[in-house]
Amino acid sequence: MKYQLLGKGLAVGGFAVMLSLVLTRISFLVDERAARQQDAVRSVQQSQAGAQTLVGPLLQRACSEEWNSETGEGKERKRVVERRDFTLQAAPAELTVDSSLRSEPRYRGLFKVNGYAGHFKLDAQWASADAMKPRAEHADSRLQCRPAVLWLGLSDVRGVREASATVAGKPRSVKPGTPTGELAQGFHVELPEDWPAAADSAALAAHVELELVGTARLALVPVGEATRWVMKSDWPHPSFGGRFLPTARDITDQGFDATWQVSALASAAPRQVLAGAKLCEPAAASAEPGDETAYPAAVSANAPDCLDTLAVSFIDPVNPYVLSDRATKYGLLFVGLTFIAVALVEVLGRGRVRRVHPIQYALVGLALTLFFLLLLSLSEHLAFGIAYGIASAACVSLLGVYTGHMLGRRRDGITFGGAMALLYGLMYVLLQQEQTALVIGSVGLFAAVASVMWLTRGVDWYRLFDEALVPTPTAPRAAAKPAAAAE
Repeated sequence: MKYQLLGKGLAVGGFAVMLSLVLTRISFLVDERAARQQDAVRSVQQSQAGAQTLVGPLLQRACSEEWNSETGEGKERKRVVERRDFTLQAAPAELTVDSSLRSEPRYRGLFKVNGYAGHFKLDAQWASADAMKPRAEHADSRLQCRPAVLWLGLSDVRGVREASATVAGKPRSVKPGTPTGELAQGFHVELPEDWPAAADSAALAAHVELELVGTARLALVPVGEATRWVMKSDWPHPSFGGRFLPTARDITDQGFDATWQVSALASAAPRQVLAGAKLCEPAAASAEPGDETAYPAAVSANAPDCLDTLAVSFIDPVNPYVLSDRATKYGLLFVGLTFIAVALVEVLGRGRVRRVHPIQYALVGLALTLFFLLLLSLSEHLAFGIAYGIASAACVSLLGVYTGHMLGRRRDGITFGGAMALLYGLMYVLLQQEQTALVIGSVGLFAAVASVMWLTRGVDWYRLFDEALVPTPTAPRAAAKPAAAAE
């Protein structure tokens, strides 16, 4: 007796395990291509400019105080000069930033890196100059101060194409660097030496214009007691992040407008900057391959010593590597459902369709796995929707024609191809959905299981397995020829 059904099941299961290994290797390939994309982003950032964060403008003044003191007793008594160095800083009472950005994508081979170039107008006002006037802590001391400077910090100063500043209605020359060690990159403007003595507590207004380029992300630290940031851009897919979302925004296919309004009552940024807080790197929002583009790291780190930011990232809503990775995760389910469908046709059509050999199961599964490789390779050159359509159409056609010959009836091949087209369509819907993907997939699986149960409700499984116990046929022995009679 030979357990043909059991042997066939074991063979098909073994092929399914092999196909799962192939899908795992394709998944590794997706990860590798996504890593290459990130290498391309880093290459552009190293050769041009990375994500930009603006801090400022702020006022700062270095001062020192000297005083005489006596030390020792009797003949050892002597007079010495002591000194203390201190820094005066002042954040603006009002800060208004008007920015206009245009996209400037860069390419490294097949990979696109989203860049931008922007024009910024920063208007800062200080209600009083009192904070920049030194105060003595010792009697009969001598105070000395260097000229006050107005400075603006940047996370990547290589992106500065042009900068100009007007302070108190007069143009001032812009010099590289900032006077603070925490944010050394940027530029500064020296104020007149007689300021703020000549100002006599008068308000100060500064206007800074800046041409800046960057990659992927732009952020602003709301250093003003009242900060307002208005942004216009031609990028249609912004992702807003940071510690505060825009109070108003309008997103269209031609671009977006956004406005932030933050006060010192809501943000500690003015105090953080004066206290020397650092500018932290944004925290990654997801760990999926390539997901830094689909779900960019636009959220400022939540550490208490990190500066608050207002941020926007320039993303591509359809990342081929993220979607290919998500599609590959459905691969084993695809193979399983297809094998079940073939087995179901074989069971329900006993006597009317040909029996399917395990090798044929393996070839069908291999065609399914090749779909994911086709999808990955085509999506690097074409839009993801087009690549998905071509790859799925090729696999549906191949499987429909092959199944028709495999089962011996063209009608069964057309039906099988239609079912596969429906399955590919369902997966495409799942890939496009983020919030409802789980419920759609659950309902789809429930419908598949319910369909199998309904179609096999009349199958006598005991009889089916009993019929599979087929005696091994033995060839009849040839009759022995009679020996020649001895004469």
